Amino acid sequence: MSEAAATVTTISPRQARQMLENDPTAVLVDVRSTMEFLMVGHPVGAIHISWLDEPDFTPNPNFVRQVRELMLGGAICEPGQGCAPILLICRSGRRSLEAGQLLADAGLKEIYNIADGFEGPLDDHHRRSTVAGWRFEELPWEQC
Repeated sequence: MSEAAATVTTISPRQARQMLENDPTAVLVDVRSTMEFLMVGHPVGAIHISWLDEPDFTPNPNFVRQVRELMLGGAICEPGQGCAPILLICRSGRRSLEAGQLLADAGLKEIYNIADGFEGPLDDHHRRSTVAGWRFEELPWEQC
């Protein structure tokens, strides 16, 4: 009997924050570009591993390996207790969903995509952080 394929679960920014507060094994990975992470800001405590990065914005060929290293090879799983949750965030939730599916396809478990990401969708005036997202929800964040 084969094991069911892992899937990515999308959760709200507030649900993500609650999960991070309630589960000390949970890890928040910001998959945005280096410049976004540094200049736009990021959730407090987020670990930066780019999924797409400058200069060419092509997928990071080492992404799965880097996340596995962060998660001790994916071995942070306790029998009967599940695995440490991996929460992914990007600008709007699209890149983190793609990156999460790659991790799920690679066999990692407990993958969560944060809906609306750090900045959320564009509003009617083409601005972000005014409709939804981590910053809109006034969750803890910082800039470098």
